[in-house]
Amino acid sequence: MTTVIVGAGHGGVQVAASLRAEGHLGPVVLVDGQEDFPYHRPQLSKEFLGPGAGAAQPLRSRSFFTDQEIDLRLGTAAVALHPAERCLEFSDGRTIGYTHLVLALGSTVRNLQVPGVGLDGVARLATLTDAARVRKRLATARHVVLVGGGFLGLEIAAACVGAGRAVTLVEPQDRVLTRAVAPAVSDAVQRAHTQAGTVLRLGTGVERFVGRNGRIQAVILADGSEIPADLVVVAVGALANSGLAERAGLAVDNGVLVDPWLRTSDPAIFAVGDCASHPDRERAVARRVECVQNALDQARHVASTITRGIGEPYDKVPWFWTHQFDLRVQTVGLGFADDVCVVLGEPDEASFSVCRFHHDRLVAVESVNRPQDHIAARRLLSRRLPPDLPEVGSAGFDLKSHELSTRGAA
Repeated sequence: MTTVIVGAGHGGVQVAASLRAEGHLGPVVLVDGQEDFPYHRPQLSKEFLGPGAGAAQPLRSRSFFTDQEIDLRLGTAAVALHPAERCLEFSDGRTIGYTHLVLALGSTVRNLQVPGVGLDGVARLATLTDAARVRKRLATARHVVLVGGGFLGLEIAAACVGAGRAVTLVEPQDRVLTRAVAPAVSDAVQRAHTQAGTVLRLGTGVERFVGRNGRIQAVILADGSEIPADLVVVAVGALANSGLAERAGLAVDNGVLVDPWLRTSDPAIFAVGDCASHPDRERAVARRVECVQNALDQARHVASTITRGIGEPYDKVPWFWTHQFDLRVQTVGLGFADDVCVVLGEPDEASFSVCRFHHDRLVAVESVNRPQDHIAARRLLSRRLPPDLPEVGSAGFDLKSHELSTRGAA
């Protein structure tokens, strides 16, 4: 029983490790088109860009793959998948058969379709190679422009400010993190960036990049203003790497569609992590979740299914964190735009949590410098014992105290 895993990011490596931990004795082959040894990706937009940063941290030691008899093949891109034959074809012409296949293909940064995007100094940050290029350019840059006010753009902006650069962040929406967090959390992040020196240009997009002798010189915004730049990093969202699955005839819709057990439309093929579009536990939709915890938890579930057979459906609550300046933002659950929000704590003091309710049910909690709230919310949502809207809105409500009171409840 050969298991082949395509993608050696967090999800793919965890599938391989968990298979062995679960007692899987058959061959495990882990392939990736990148030549870099599997590395921690979150640090690429944070400390990796900072002054004096060293090499990227490996996900596992080289000896781990040898000791666990995991056949790690780097620089080997899968170019075709043949489900009927249970066979993968690679860029070097070789093929491999499988009993089970796991797609851990990840996602890639969206392209920005504006004139001048190909100028030297206009970069993106999706891989270790990208991050190394940005870090090298950052060493001599004076004016840095970030395009995109999501988590990635904000983390890169914070790293560049920390390196002493003049930083401008451009976001077409009227606030940062519009699709990710509630307005109160956006406001806190914006205040932290403004106080640290980031110039925020909200409510306008990029019209074009202009350069001289092929190198970036300025960014022209849709409102006609011009921002000097000798480094631009584009971070305008991510697209699932689902091309391999789509060409093979698997069901695809904003990622590789999977069922509650993370099986694709071919039951011998699974998908995990950023590339997988999974049924939402609260609403009748499929959603992609781009965070390390989601990739790791889905990887463990798939490994258990392969070794033990079909069990309980995957039902983990996603959580995420980011650290920017003196803010630690932690989220658990997934909110929607029409959620009712209740704020606990003191937003003006950057110590608060936002409880998000959808149809009167708590579906997400976003915390700013309130780690105790985050831990309590994770436990409550994972046990499906969240407080109701009137309770959270009552005077003196505390998430940690409420979680303690529910321990032992079924």
